[in-house]
Amino acid sequence: MDTLNITTSKIDFSKMEPREFIARRVAAMLKPGITVNLGVGIPTMASDFLREGVWVQSENGIIGVGKHAEPGIRKVESYCNASGEEIIPTKGACTFDVNMALGMMRSGRVDATVLGCFEVAENGDLANWTMPGKSPGMGGAMDIICGVPNVIIATRHCNKNGDPKIVKSCSYPLTGVGVVNTIITEYCVMEIRDKHLVLTELRDDITVEELQKITGAPFEVAKDCKEMTIPVPQIVNLYQDFSS
Repeated sequence: MDTLNITTSKIDFSKMEPREFIARRVAAMLKPGITVNLGVGIPTMASDFLREGVWVQSENGIIGVGKHAEPGIRKVESYCNASGEEIIPTKGACTFDVNMALGMMRSGRVDATVLGCFEVAENGDLANWTMPGKSPGMGGAMDIICGVPNVIIATRHCNKNGDPKIVKSCSYPLTGVGVVNTIITEYCVMEIRDKHLVLTELRDDITVEELQKITGAPFEVAKDCKEMTIPVPQIVNLYQDFSS
């Protein structure tokens, strides 16, 4: 999926929490006019930073997921995102059952999805539904990746133990084979091209050599690799007024 070039000021992210940084970078690459599915965790955080015209679909049965509900804003109890968090629906939002939600994704009616992961391999294999010894948590990810043409992974670069989440081959049970297009972490943006990792953006506070040490697979550096920043678009989302 093409990224959007926004020639506006940059946010100072030197002290920004890594999850928020990733979520903001995800939001910056989503073009108005597309329908995108945001998965549990970091992906759902991106809804707070999207521009007007990006339609967020959720497998629990809604198109028009907006910002997280904040204290002082009247809440509508039945509206939540994939993480089960209360949200304010955008103007024009609609709801439906989970069967229709999954059918939209399987049939290619959703343009892109942003998911988290336990591991993602250099060839695009994705593992994000369970770990050995854990109870399965399949969710809708397997349905999503079957029909959505652009799969974006939003994840911390390493897990809580400091092990790389970008690896040569996945050791966890797979969600899908060769499905991932783009990976966004707190340090970089990588694309998977011809089953190989290509570095396309890198933060200015880490070197290529340092990044390779915390990445579990080799990668190429794109000729046009650029600094990873967060463009600041005008955020003018219109939210349904439930005050009347």
